Amino acid sequence: MQHRKLPWSLPLGRWLKEYSADTFVRDCVAGVVVSIVMVPQCMGYALLAGMPAVYGLYCAIIPAFLYALLGSSRSLSVGPAALISIMLASSIAVLDPQSETQYIHYAVNISLLAGLFLLAMSVLRLGNLTNYISVPVISGFTSAAALTIMASQLKHMMGVDIEQGLDFGHTLLVLFQSVGQVNMTTALIGVLACVGLWFFKSPFPVFIRRLKLPSWLEQALSKSGPMVVVLVSAVLVATLHLSTKAGVSVVGDIPAGLPSLSGVSVDLVLWKQLAMPSFLIALMCFITSIAVSSSLASKRRERVDSNQELLALGAANLGAAFSGTFALAGSLSRSAVNDAAGAETPIASVISAVCIVMTLLFLSSAFHFLPLAVLGAIVIMSVFSMIDVRQFVRCWRLNRADAYSLLATFFAVLIFDIEIGIGVGIVLSVVLLLHRASHPHMAVVGRVGDSAHFRNVERHDVVTANSVVAIRVDESIYFSNVQFVEDFILEQCASHPSARHIVLIFSSVSFVDTTAVDALQRLIEKLRDNDITLHLAEVKGPVMDQLQKSTFLSLLEPGQVFFTTDEAMRTLTASRQKAPPRKT
Repeated sequence: MQHRKLPWSLPLGRWLKEYSADTFVRDCVAGVVVSIVMVPQCMGYALLAGMPAVYGLYCAIIPAFLYALLGSSRSLSVGPAALISIMLASSIAVLDPQSETQYIHYAVNISLLAGLFLLAMSVLRLGNLTNYISVPVISGFTSAAALTIMASQLKHMMGVDIEQGLDFGHTLLVLFQSVGQVNMTTALIGVLACVGLWFFKSPFPVFIRRLKLPSWLEQALSKSGPMVVVLVSAVLVATLHLSTKAGVSVVGDIPAGLPSLSGVSVDLVLWKQLAMPSFLIALMCFITSIAVSSSLASKRRERVDSNQELLALGAANLGAAFSGTFALAGSLSRSAVNDAAGAETPIASVISAVCIVMTLLFLSSAFHFLPLAVLGAIVIMSVFSMIDVRQFVRCWRLNRADAYSLLATFFAVLIFDIEIGIGVGIVLSVVLLLHRASHPHMAVVGRVGDSAHFRNVERHDVVTANSVVAIRVDESIYFSNVQFVEDFILEQCASHPSARHIVLIFSSVSFVDTTAVDALQRLIEKLRDNDITLHLAEVKGPVMDQLQKSTFLSLLEPGQVFFTTDEAMRTLTASRQKAPPRKT
């Protein structure tokens, strides 16, 4: 009896078959190193999402276990992510929650719906969905989102209280109007925290490498910057009583213990309101996570299974919902740390989750006096690298259309909001895809010297014939581009008045649909009315099969189908003198 192969698997089981003590040690080191970064970052991203800081830690426990069980990436660190957090905050702000309890209820429902959307995409095998959103659009979106995130954290750095979920422009306006209310002590703490984080990120690792320490210790020290800044600032605030004397806002009490598992009540009215933002959050969760995991997997010459990732991320978000916290994704910064620290399997993420559990059980009181300004600084420094100016410069040089789509997405996010920015980006990706599909590359070609090779007359010194125009079509021909193909051919006929033959080179044409065949048949008649005969060359077998099933070949006569372009040109120019070589 033949068993049907399941659409999903448990990648962790495959890695555990070859697991060893050395691998476990490397995973433990990586897990501990990542947790040093993760603790302060998770609390910062929770505040970015408008949630209490402890919920960021909750978000890094059960979801991490679920992703480790189901995910196909060795190094992806799943948990709170800056982009998802800011999208969550802006989505909930529209609903105008009246209390913290209601806000958390909305956040939990969004994580539940996002998880369900991801699972549905996995069932429908939509893992290749990201192929339809271009890299420039994603770059424009993430760069603008990074600026929005940074602006949203300036209130913590300045010590002012402004409304949650404002767009970029309104945030800057309110911050400007609040300049007179800036708490100078808070601002100083925030600036010093940024300087400290920069020091630990750039000069400090260089110094550490000179000490020739063991790699695990070097990694731990190099990535300890956020934790050091957090602990030092908390000690200073507690010792100098800055929270009471200078009005420095702190995290406050973090309840000890683990999140409790609970169900999520079904509220169809609320779900209708949250459906679109939840879907967009699910989409960005998948796009950002697959981009990070694929990049890291390529270093090992491995690949991630996109549909398996949808399953794992969906399960992780459901885990977040049932543990009462908010939506999540793979983190670029933490995943890079995890990979650099030597993670071999997702067990490293499990170790990080265990470290988070230990922090909640035994160290939660240590963060009571942690200034919110420091968490804001951690978020700002974490997302700063998301601003990708070089991608815009590269697109401007290579393809202006990509650069314009990047700019359009960038400004849509800044001027309106993240959800509209995503919509603009997706629409632009589809529009560009359709535009390129409907404008295939075509070239008039000529012979290279006395060889049998033919190249674009605009790029090479070639030999052409006055009576024959050879045109290469570099794309399959179908309903969306056949009009462009026909227009190009007729333009060449007009610009070559002495031409009596048109040779269409089909070497790159793998498919023609019914609309294309009908249009080509009409083109035969149009050319014949102008005393021009149409011919084909280098037609592939599948295309010839399609043409033979229609009346095209009989209508083509006296036009011919030539095996090669060389044969076509020699046959059609046999009794005519070739034009001299020309330069263009």
